[in-house]
Amino acid sequence: MLFNSAEFLFFLPIVFILYWFVFNKSLKGQNILILVSSYVFYGWWDWRFLSLIAFSTLVDFIVGIQIHHSASSRRRRTYLWISLLVNLGMLGFFKYFNFFVESWIEMLHRFGIESTNTWTLYIVLPVGISFYTFQTMSYSLDVYRGQIEPTKDFISFASFVSFFPQLVAGPIERASNLLPQILQHRKFDYQKGTQGVRLIIWGMFKKVFIADSLAPEVNQIFANYQDLNGGVLMLGAIYFGFQIYCDFSGYSDIAIGTAKLFGFDLMSNFKFPYFSRNIGEFWRRWHISLSTWFRDYLYIPLGGSKTSSINSLRNIFIIFVVSGFWHGANWTFIVWGLIHAIMYIPLFIRGTNRRFLSNVAGQNSLFPSIQELTQIIITFSLVTLAWIFFRSPSITMAFDYIKLMFLNIDFPDQFRKATFYLLIIVLLDWFLRKDETLNFKWKPAFSIFINVLFIILIFLKFNKTPTSFIYFQF
Repeated sequence: MLFNSAEFLFFLPIVFILYWFVFNKSLKGQNILILVSSYVFYGWWDWRFLSLIAFSTLVDFIVGIQIHHSASSRRRRTYLWISLLVNLGMLGFFKYFNFFVESWIEMLHRFGIESTNTWTLYIVLPVGISFYTFQTMSYSLDVYRGQIEPTKDFISFASFVSFFPQLVAGPIERASNLLPQILQHRKFDYQKGTQGVRLIIWGMFKKVFIADSLAPEVNQIFANYQDLNGGVLMLGAIYFGFQIYCDFSGYSDIAIGTAKLFGFDLMSNFKFPYFSRNIGEFWRRWHISLSTWFRDYLYIPLGGSKTSSINSLRNIFIIFVVSGFWHGANWTFIVWGLIHAIMYIPLFIRGTNRRFLSNVAGQNSLFPSIQELTQIIITFSLVTLAWIFFRSPSITMAFDYIKLMFLNIDFPDQFRKATFYLLIIVLLDWFLRKDETLNFKWKPAFSIFINVLFIILIFLKFNKTPTSFIYFQF
């Protein structure tokens, strides 16, 4: 079920009413409703894939208990490996099986060995599998580390794994944050509820009005890049950068806002990344739940930066390459990760990778300084170049696109109209950059006006056949 669909507009109020007016006095009843609603929400695409979520949930529920009660470290490691192998095995089979087979056949072909059997399978990628497998694995890892105790409440644990607002495209929640909220009694908080509604409206606006308006332009430009001039190709890359940002951050805002309606606080996933002043800051503001997951469960266990310089550089390359590969079974995503590693390493060597930790651009002023504006433009330009590999179906096309982008630069009028949407989101993001929770300090009448305006614009662009969110394919 898509957030931007008519079905969800009926689904959400029904679940909300049942949750607060029918099951409000029973924690177990609320959690059962969350679980059933989450399975209905996910099964709307294909009910057969519910078995994968159920199997992953059951395995990690049992594994968590067994790790906690095992006396020997060997048994604890064995149960942890069961969790990792089951979840990574499912992810590897459904997402990467054909990629590895095709890459192997291509390598044999380069050595003059022809294969008469491609061995590939017709595999449908289950929506959200990259997200919920990482979420449930983090639970087993945290129990193994002794950071949390396992729950014996299967319904609550299953609700944590399948919580419908963030099931399909995150944020990738930690059990230490979400599970305690599921296990404790909840009361409706009016302030949290209104904040949730604002986030849902804001996320819908970014997805429906901005991202979906840019999508046709992006598709047209990338599909016909060989026939277009450099200026149009530049616009295409910039349009895609804003399309994927508004699409994915819009989903996250809707997810976080929906969770608030039910009394839950999810972690922030985006913090205005296009105002970053270097690549290090960009990755602290873009897809935060994934970058912190890799930091905590891969980068630090490998030694992080508290090791030799060579090993630290190795760890950086690993974390970025794996992050790229997580996004999709294509060499373009690996190259995209490598590009970000190459851009990040000079900052790490100079010790400036954590330079902007506690402030935002233009912290104490209405406008950024000349230095900050220059840093923002440079960082955005580098990120946009990397997005070309992310969007392209092949590495060859990405290089061709970049080469043509710097030839015959012109900006025809028919491609300038989409720039209007960029101007809107840049201005709105800039004025909201210090207040990601959207706790507007405006007068109530003006706040109502803004939200009503957003709702009108959303319905003007609302499509009876809603477009899927980009990150559903990952």
